[in-house]
Amino acid sequence: MCKALAIAHLLALPLLAQAHRSFLVPSSTVLSPTAHQWVSIDAARGNDLFFFNHNALPLEGLQIISPAGAAVEPAKLERFRYKAVFEWQLTAPGTWRAAVVNDGLRVQWQDNGQPKRWNGPAADFAQSVPANAENLSVNEVASRVETFVTMGKPSPLTPSGKGLEVRYDTHPNDLVKGEPATLTFLQDGQPAPKLKVSIHPGAARYRDGTQQMNLVTDEQGRLQIHWPSAGLYWISAATKVAATFPQAKQKTLSYAATLEVLP
Repeated sequence: MCKALAIAHLLALPLLAQAHRSFLVPSSTVLSPTAHQWVSIDAARGNDLFFFNHNALPLEGLQIISPAGAAVEPAKLERFRYKAVFEWQLTAPGTWRAAVVNDGLRVQWQDNGQPKRWNGPAADFAQSVPANAENLSVNEVASRVETFVTMGKPSPLTPSGKGLEVRYDTHPNDLVKGEPATLTFLQDGQPAPKLKVSIHPGAARYRDGTQQMNLVTDEQGRLQIHWPSAGLYWISAATKVAATFPQAKQKTLSYAATLEVLP
């Protein structure tokens, strides 16, 4: 977790439970292997993909992972009304991952008839929610929102084995219009069969129709995508599983990524 943000524990709501989509938009996804390369990431939530018209994405779960698998702190991070922005210098060739990862609870209850809510880590539940809370509703959430930037030659990406995520059998920075790409969705490190996946091209506000693609993974969790055009795409999936926290009704796992498809 970014040290500068460790004072807060707010969780981004899971994608199934909110109308607004969470996304990261990199200034570049592919860079030449020269010195002093930098990348900036815009982080936001909104109905229109890759437009900043709702609010900034909370970055308490921000992770920047180098090609060697090391965690890196952003050189600068600013939060504005409609988006947050962070940047870092790419100091080594290969593929870098920027992700906002959260795992915790979403809680609602009533206090003298007034609705109350709290989002945070399970460890803080007892001190944050009254023991005698009325109409208590507890749900576990685990979300991942990510994007990828490659300097020079792409390098392999290793899944964490936690929550809902993707193993990119076709590298995420090697996507080309008209060429098929294979992705394998994983749930806690294991293939996620029959998972519904949505794929949205950006800039929908300038088109008649969203051109959304709705696909389903096979028995091995695999999905093959044929990109109809170049540009930015947002892929997302979510599923519900049994809760591990005693008071929770269920656990929602969600995944979203911004990918660039080249001409």
